[in-house]
Amino acid sequence: MFFDPETWVAVAFVILMVVFGYLGVFKSVMTALDHRAERIKAELDDALRLKQEAAKVLADYKARGASAEREAQDIIANAKSEAQRIAAEAKAKMEDFVARRTKTAESKIALAEAQALADVRAAAAEAAVQAASTILSQSVKGQVADDLLAKGITEVRQKLN
Repeated sequence: MFFDPETWVAVAFVILMVVFGYLGVFKSVMTALDHRAERIKAELDDALRLKQEAAKVLADYKARGASAEREAQDIIANAKSEAQRIAAEAKAKMEDFVARRTKTAESKIALAEAQALADVRAAAAEAAVQAASTILSQSVKGQVADDLLAKGITEVRQKLN
C-alpha cells in the first residue's frame, strides 16, 4: 500500500489541502468566487434591465408606427376629399365659364344679325334713293324737280333708316 502511486497522490493531496487551509487559500478562492458570482449576477441584472428597456422601446416604436400609419391614412383621406372638392369646384367653374362664353357668343351673334339687318336696310335705302333719283330726274325737270328730289331723298332716308 505504501508503494502504490495512488496512495502517495492521496497523501500529497491531503498535505496540499492542509497547507492551503493554513495559508488561507480557501478563503481567498471563496472570496474570488463570491466576487465573480456577484459580478455575474450584476451582469445578469443589467442584461434583464436592458431587455426590459428594449421591450419598452420596441413597444414605443410599434405605437409610433401605428400612430404614423393612422396619420398617413388620415392624410390620404383628407387629400382624396380635397381632390374631390377641387374637382367639383373646377367642374362648376368650367360650366360657368362655358355658360358665360355661350351667352357672350349668342349676344355677339345677335349683334351681328342686327348689324347685318341694318346694313341690308341701308343698302336697300340707298338703292331706293338711287332708283327714285334716277326716275325723278328723268321725269321731272328744273328747279321743282331739284326741290322734290332733295325732299324725297331726305324722306326716304329717314323712313328706311
